[in-house]
Amino acid sequence: MKSLRALSLLLLSAFILTPSVHAASAAQLRADSQAALQSLYIANPKAQALGEKAYAILIFPTVVKAGFLMAGMQRGDGVLFQKGKVAGYYNTTSINGGPQIGAQTFSYALFFMTKEDLQNLNSSAGFNLGAAPSLTVADAGVAATSSLYSLHGIKAFIFGQKGLMASVGLSGTKISQYTPSN
Repeated sequence: MKSLRALSLLLLSAFILTPSVHAASAAQLRADSQAALQSLYIANPKAQALGEKAYAILIFPTVVKAGFLMAGMQRGDGVLFQKGKVAGYYNTTSINGGPQIGAQTFSYALFFMTKEDLQNLNSSAGFNLGAAPSLTVADAGVAATSSLYSLHGIKAFIFGQKGLMASVGLSGTKISQYTPSN
């Protein structure tokens, strides 16, 4: 059992610490992010109303999450939009500890309602530690079409869940700015 746990952690570390081999180009990431945001707006008109008021929107069109036994991870790349224009590219990486099994993909959008909210992302070095159970079955997820979470003035929508994933435990998330290939 210890060797299986060690192997799981080694594979997880290798996945997180190596750059994506098939990373999307800047143009593809922009197109995927805009399409995901439009999909959210169609599914949830309240998100569109919020987007019209937001100072900036950071959208991750595809985040992949996988977990087995006591270890899991998730990773995705996204685009920060300010006033409809690209203001930067970010990736998100999470390590999850606790009982979990399965894999899923999903999208999420962070709506920064003020300039200060966006500055908090950079001043905290993009790190967030949280604890929450999650369950996604097929393509519906617990929240059916999308979920809204709030932290200070930042609104987060989780949507487009697909796969089968169950987990309970702690999660450490890092959102970092990066430069994709052209």
